[in-house]
Amino acid sequence: MRIDKLLANMGFGSRKEVKQLLKKGSVNQNDIVIKDGKQQVDPEKDNITIFGEQVVYKPFVYFMLHKPAGVITATEDSRESTVIDLLEADDLVLEPFPVGRLDKDTEGLLLITNDGKLAHQLLSPKKNVGKTYYAIIEGKVTEDDVEAFSQGVTLDDGYLTKPAILTILKSDTESEIHVTITEGKFHQVKRMFEAVDKYVTYLKRISMGEWQLDNDLEKGEYRELSIQELEYLQALTVKK
Repeated sequence: MRIDKLLANMGFGSRKEVKQLLKKGSVNQNDIVIKDGKQQVDPEKDNITIFGEQVVYKPFVYFMLHKPAGVITATEDSRESTVIDLLEADDLVLEPFPVGRLDKDTEGLLLITNDGKLAHQLLSPKKNVGKTYYAIIEGKVTEDDVEAFSQGVTLDDGYLTKPAILTILKSDTESEIHVTITEGKFHQVKRMFEAVDKYVTYLKRISMGEWQLDNDLEKGEYRELSIQELEYLQALTVKK
């Protein structure tokens, strides 16, 4: 990898700013000053320093975001605020993106990363990674609905969903439930309830497998994943 590309990717400035750092003799490769931006380096083997401070190479970033309502799950949009707009400038350097999609009015757990392989594996229906939501439902959710969800329901376009686990927390004219699905069809949870003549008034994703939303994160806040969390998500992608 070229040294100027590495330093720019690690957030040490634009290519132009990195060029100035190199010109000043501020960058060392294995204790040898580098001034040529085209110099090839191995960030995993070489000791790269700037002003004597070691450059720690991180090819991937992983963030847990508590998505608030009102922002869209996209990397950019000319009219709407996106989940990427919630990140600090330093965390945008490696161009992370949201994994999967939460509707604009849906809150909750969202993974932000630039690890395309992990993202693809987590979203693959073949992996059967369960996504669990808490929802408030207009209408009385019954055991008949639980049974229907366990068999899969037919959506408005004729698609038969995979079986889902529906748990009733409160059953009244306004019900509260948990539902776990292993797919990610457009507005799927909302459309599944519409298929049984109910209406979702509030929706929040609370977990992916056993990976749960951090209750200490306020809406709109995010943090890096712990090593244990990352290892767990990677384990979820192991072919079954």
